[in-house]
Amino acid sequence: MPVPDSPDCSAEFDRGNAALAVGDFETAVAAYRRSVEIDPAFFDGWHALGMALLKTGQIKEAIGCGLQATTLRPNDLLAWTSLSQMYVQDGQIAQAEDAKGRARILSLGGKIVQEEGGNSSREA
Repeated sequence: MPVPDSPDCSAEFDRGNAALAVGDFETAVAAYRRSVEIDPAFFDGWHALGMALLKTGQIKEAIGCGLQATTLRPNDLLAWTSLSQMYVQDGQIAQAEDAKGRARILSLGGKIVQEEGGNSSREA
């Protein structure tokens, strides 16, 4: 079983950040992917992987990572904002607006409640 925040996970995440900083998106994707393989519950890894995939044009996979990030932290404003951007890039405007709405709720101090089955609902 993976160990959350294990040194290997953090090391891969740091490698991804270093690669991303110099515009080496493919290396960043590979490092972030390894970080979430080591710890599938690593929110920062999923979020970073999604954003790096978006930079490489792998939008569908980016959306999957964004959804995983919002599942792990349903009340994270940045996760919902990023997911909205991913949907916009894919032309899924209704889904983008929904994610943006959830981000707006969070920005106003509200919460997103996780329902059984992994679907999120709004709570004002």
